[in-house]
This record gives sequence, structure tokens and C-alpha cells, in this order.
Amino acid sequence: MTTIRIYLRASTKDQDAERVLNELIHFSQAFSTQHEVYCENISGTKLERPALNKLLSDAASKDILLIESVDRLTRLTAEDFDTLKTRIKAKGLRLVVMDLPTTHTLLAGSDDITGSILDLINNLLIDLLATMARLDNEKRKERIKQGLARSGYVPTGKKANTAKHKRIFELNKQGNMSKQEIANAVGVGIASVYRVLKSKD
Repeated sequence: MTTIRIYLRASTKDQDAERVLNELIHFSQAFSTQHEVYCENISGTKLERPALNKLLSDAASKDILLIESVDRLTRLTAEDFDTLKTRIKAKGLRLVVMDLPTTHTLLAGSDDITGSILDLINNLLIDLLATMARLDNEKRKERIKQGLARSGYVPTGKKANTAKHKRIFELNKQGNMSKQEIANAVGVGIASVYRVLKSKD
């Protein structure tokens, strides 16, 4: 029996990734009673995602990958999305998008000629929607950046731990400890010790 593998994603932990789970389950049950759910809170700009990777690992040929909309699967660069599509194809998964009715025929089945035409149409539409999702994400980031700039906010970056820096200088000045011993004593990496000491040169 075909397994419908439902993938849900939200960008942050503050968002409800399972918002449309019941709707997707109800939608899938018209075609198969067997489904698995994969849910995670992670950016769609990341190619490597634990739940998505598990889905791809679990999937068998002819299983269905069901998503609410294309942007739940990807906000990836064109190159990374090509990589993801290659992985999906290699597993023999059929991608069905609830918000994209032309993909629903993959659930119902179709003759070879109709199926080939719909595959072509679906691939074009999915690529277009994936590009729009990526551009929308980039524009949103740019708007946030512009808004912060207009408000006068200037990112300061990570502030130095002056107490640890002072301790590194003190221990180094004593001259009886190796750089690794100083790092261990202060609780930092040895590279940090060299970087702090070099900053005084």
C-alpha cells in the first residue's frame, strides 16, 4: 500500500508547524489510509533538515510526499533545490502539493500520456513557486535590514569577554604556563588565547 509521507515545516519554534496537520491527514485519507508525519521547526533555506532527511530515508518508491504548499518544502537556492529534487526523484517519491491542484492527479493516477503532460506542467509550476518562495524570503530579509537601518540600529556583533581576556593576559605574563594550559584555566579554546594575545601586539 502507498504510504503518504506528510511533511510539515515552520521557520521558528514560535510558529506552529502542525497548523494544517489535520487538514493534510483528512486530504490524504481519500487516497490512502497509511500515512507518516514528519514535522520540524527549521528554516526552509537549509537543505539539511533532520525530519526531511528522515522522510527521504524512510521513503519507498511510489510513496507520496505531501506538503501544504511549495514554500513549506523549499526556500532554497536554485542549486540546493535541484539537489533536493534529485534526492526526491532518486527515492521514487511523488510530490503532491495540497495548494496545487494539478499535482492531485498523482494521487488518483492517470494514463501514461496524461501523466507525462501533467508531470511537465507540475515540474514547471513547482520550480516557479520555489523561485517565488526564495525571492519572497530574500525580499523579507532585505526589508528587515532596511527597517533596522532607518531606525538607526547598528549591529554590534558579539561583545568580547573582557574578564577572560584580562585573565589570559595575567596568566601569560607569569610565564609559567603553556598556551593550552592557559586556555584550559580560562575555559576557552587555544585559538582564542592566541587571538587575544595577538590583539595586544
